[in-house]
Amino acid sequence: MTQAPPAPPRTRRQHDREIIALALPAFGALVAEPLFVLADSAIIGHLGTAQLAGLGVAAALLSTAVSIFVFLAYATTAAVARLVGADDLPAALRQGMDGIWLAFFLGLTVVAVTLPTASWVVEALGASTTAAPHAVTYLRISSLGIPAMLVVLAATGVLRGLQNTRTPLYVAIAGFGANALLNVVLVYGAGLGVAGSAWGTVIAQCGMAAAYLTVVLKGARRHGASLRPDAAGIRASAQAGVPLLIRTVSLRAVLLIATAIAARLGDTDAAAHQIILSLWSLLAFALDAIAIAGQAIIGRYLGAGDAEGARAACRRMVQWGIASGVVLGLLVIAARPLFIPLFTSDAAVHDTLLPALLVVALSQPIAGVVFVLDGVLMGAGDGPYLAGAMVVTLAAFTPAALLIPALGGGLTALWWAMTLMMAVRMLTLWLRSRSGRWIVTGATR
Repeated sequence: MTQAPPAPPRTRRQHDREIIALALPAFGALVAEPLFVLADSAIIGHLGTAQLAGLGVAAALLSTAVSIFVFLAYATTAAVARLVGADDLPAALRQGMDGIWLAFFLGLTVVAVTLPTASWVVEALGASTTAAPHAVTYLRISSLGIPAMLVVLAATGVLRGLQNTRTPLYVAIAGFGANALLNVVLVYGAGLGVAGSAWGTVIAQCGMAAAYLTVVLKGARRHGASLRPDAAGIRASAQAGVPLLIRTVSLRAVLLIATAIAARLGDTDAAAHQIILSLWSLLAFALDAIAIAGQAIIGRYLGAGDAEGARAACRRMVQWGIASGVVLGLLVIAARPLFIPLFTSDAAVHDTLLPALLVVALSQPIAGVVFVLDGVLMGAGDGPYLAGAMVVTLAAFTPAALLIPALGGGLTALWWAMTLMMAVRMLTLWLRSRSGRWIVTGATR
């Protein structure tokens, strides 16, 4: 296929408009996703402490299972965006269908593993004898929705690659509303308890998957893209996702180590760490929205053969990341008197929380650069480098974190170690962005 000549260079204002148009809806969709568990927690919490504790164990397992496969969204976004930039929509949609089929087959595999092992996994996580039956019930039923959840991830990647972040926002809002309504009806109206909450979530997730598939299939038919599973295409999607899987597992290992260290510091530090981690995750949603815009924009530029446009977009998004990090850091500092009382009235936790929270605030500009460059390199399909860089980061963070209890450090020291982790990530990503080796133009990398 003959590529069209590169478009004229975009102005800073045009870059800003494009970033905002993609990032704002992406942020809304990202924030809507955790509301599923929040709604379930609010509804199940009124059934009793054992039920809520069971939900906590099951939700942690489900969240981990799904987050491991987030590469389905990231890899699909990059591949589809490249083909969109190359002006080959049929191939873009064919690539998207391969990602969706991969998600479906992976989901079936996870269900096949989860159903017979649910009791053992719940017990291994240390659920109490009163909470364990509720955890097992919720986990087994909710696992039936995992294929739909993974299809949603892949289909979200397809739409992002097509430069469409509005549809995922609308579907996420509708899914949250349906989930909350179904939970109330099935838990209290039908008297199904924890099982009702799980079934409500499964139904809502299947509805979201159906909505995404309707949009993607309509586009595929319009452009003559095959809907059948293609073994070679599915295999290629899996291969592209492996490096991002390694990256994600390494990042999850960092968070797991940090939580384990906090637990060893005592109940006060562990409680304060959980509060800070919740805030840190919320801040990450805002910064990740820019990264998602980066995945879609960079992939499109490179697919169109516009290397200079990709460089210019990268520079502008890094500026956005720094500015967003500064603003978020200042908001954390300013909102401390309002934020902390929402989570604890314990004076000891309050005192432990304050200095560590300042470290989080100071690290936000670093986080802004990290998230943006992460998104840029994902959009470029530079997964192997991202995997290696995250393994290096894990290797740097682990000894620093493990030394904290031995040296008598507390929660503030742990979050300085987390800041070190982000600084190492920033260094590795910045070196790659400066090298220009990520800039590989064409419909495929």
